Amino acid sequence: MAATSDSVRFDLPEPDAFTRPYWDAAAEGKLLLRRCGACGRTHHYPREFCPHCWHDADVEWIEAAGTATLYTWSVVHRNDLPPFGSRTPYVAAVVDLAEGPRMMTEVVDCPEGRLRVGMELDVAFRAECDGEIVVPVFRPRG
Repeated sequence: MAATSDSVRFDLPEPDAFTRPYWDAAAEGKLLLRRCGACGRTHHYPREFCPHCWHDADVEWIEAAGTATLYTWSVVHRNDLPPFGSRTPYVAAVVDLAEGPRMMTEVVDCPEGRLRVGMELDVAFRAECDGEIVVPVFRPRG
């Protein structure tokens, strides 16, 4: 648990030995995915095995291109859970990454009326809790 600037506490992702490369890369402005050497498919969220063919060896980290298209979204106007309440309204979204997987995320820097299914997005990174953790978010391309 970490404290925010207004002393409200909330859960943060807890990197472990397996996910540490993902979070370290995010802190460096890189989005990592996992790719299976057996079937060649890429997946997200990070797992030690391939969710497509269940292969548990030869699954490696790769750097994503950082591009996506908007699959669906919802504008959240009320959320009582810290830190989200102070961010409303925000855009909770699912994006299709260029490498194939879908990813839950947030779309930032985009007025609600401009959101469109299929719009092109680029990854950006936001530091949470004074930089304790950095999370990938997406913004309109260009």
